[in-house]
Amino acid sequence: MSPVLLGWKLYEVTGSKLSIGILGLSEVIPAVLLALPAGVKVDRSNKHRLISICMALYFVLMIGLLIVTSQWFTSSKQLIQWLIYGLVFCTGVIRAYSSPAINAFLAQLVSQESLVRAISINSMTWLIAAVTGPALAGLLLGYTNITVAFIISCSAILIAVLLFQLIKAKPVSWQSGKITTWEGVKEGLNFVLHNKQRALLSAISLDMFAVLFGGAVGILPVFAVDILQIGPEKLGWLYAATYLGNFIAIALLISKPLKNKQGKTLLYTVAGFGVCILIFAISKNFWLSFAALFISGLFDGVSVIIRGTIVQLFVPDEMRGRVSSVNSIFVNSSNELGQFESGVAASVMGTVPSVIFGGCMTLLVTVVTWIKAPTLRKFEY
Repeated sequence: MSPVLLGWKLYEVTGSKLSIGILGLSEVIPAVLLALPAGVKVDRSNKHRLISICMALYFVLMIGLLIVTSQWFTSSKQLIQWLIYGLVFCTGVIRAYSSPAINAFLAQLVSQESLVRAISINSMTWLIAAVTGPALAGLLLGYTNITVAFIISCSAILIAVLLFQLIKAKPVSWQSGKITTWEGVKEGLNFVLHNKQRALLSAISLDMFAVLFGGAVGILPVFAVDILQIGPEKLGWLYAATYLGNFIAIALLISKPLKNKQGKTLLYTVAGFGVCILIFAISKNFWLSFAALFISGLFDGVSVIIRGTIVQLFVPDEMRGRVSSVNSIFVNSSNELGQFESGVAASVMGTVPSVIFGGCMTLLVTVVTWIKAPTLRKFEY
């Protein structure tokens, strides 16, 4: 729900495309800077306890966003803007720890034989929220107000904190006194950069550049107001369109997993994603825009499963936190960096030309990866 609520609030307060880009940047800076030492902390820690603490802190920060964005908070628009950036910055700090911890903890809950299916089901449950959250946020913005929307968002996080306590903690694989934090960071980096499965580095690099340039979702509020001329209700559905496509693709892959040529499939789907972004850029019709984002989500859903499986299958348990942190720098943070890139490009080039540029760059990145990364092109798991 938060990207819709905060994106709409910031564009309403500032009227600036760049402000939406800075929103993404304010979260990604701490997430990237702290990712590597956070990965070592994750591998050393009781992951259940660490995730519980992170979720509780998320709840506190959402309360802060509830107060700052409410109609009763009557400070200057500039102060509201920077308080939002500051609170989102803090969520980035938490995310540096929570994201690798959740990825590492998942692999401790199931056997390796069930891991691929578990990754798919876990992605689906997240996507249910990713589809319903933006749609609900848009409806609440249209028919109530942002305060009601944030109250519901805070309630959902509180429920998540309580439900997570039903899961039992698992043993810590890290051997006490084994290596220093910096040595642990280098070990994680070396595994990603120099392990024999070069497909791991190629896959996460491909995703980073594709999402970095093709992240049209980052400036959806601008398209909603200036291009499509729609309200927050339909904006919520545009946010949900990509995730709805993700959900359907992953549901299909659970019932019928990819058997071979996963590397080529990954490259094809990223190229398809780029084509959909180009169609979205030139569309002035809500339903065509929705369809373009939905189909881009289908392509992205396939690539999510392939990348996630590559990361989980080839990483030993005692290194999952560190490798997940390196992966988060490439993959997870590319969404916010892409949002910042979209905001800057839209301010400099114009809204539509900036998204056309992003779609073309996504296709170029795919072609370069096809030529320069034969290991990924030929990869099968």
